[in-house]
Amino acid sequence: MDETEFWELVDATREAADGDPEEQADLLVDRLLALDPEMVLDFARHFEARFNRAYTWDLWGAAWILLDGASDDAFDFFRCWLIGQGREVYEGGVHDPDSLADLLLDFDEEIDGDGEELGFAADEAYEQLTGTVAPDLGIRPAASEPLGTPIDLESDGVLAERYPKLWDRFRG
Repeated sequence: MDETEFWELVDATREAADGDPEEQADLLVDRLLALDPEMVLDFARHFEARFNRAYTWDLWGAAWILLDGASDDAFDFFRCWLIGQGREVYEGGVHDPDSLADLLLDFDEEIDGDGEELGFAADEAYEQLTGTVAPDLGIRPAASEPLGTPIDLESDGVLAERYPKLWDRFRG
């Protein structure tokens, strides 16, 4: 599976789920079950690489604003959700987290921002296809600390200055 096929699966399931991340995860499992196990592992590698790439302080600050706070686990689930939003939103958010203010047309704090189930879709599909747990993907794990310069996530002033568009739209 190449990168284009990965994003096509993500986009198709998001659109079919009308943006509901739990429904998207269920649809993704269904779509992955139609593939052979190696393709499912390819999908998992693409997902994991993007998940790790998004482990940055800058993106955590954006998640903190959008979710009105984000623990370690909440930030993990946010990164899964961000991948589920598709290539444009994901790449834009990773490159310039403040641009999420423009890229996220609708954001409902009650359902958006938590894609925990998306993070398990490939594992679930692989296990259903093979009856075994997915093997190690050969992807280097994320760093123990987010990449970049640490941010004081609990300082409204720091967040407002660093993410002016997000702050104005979601907290201002």
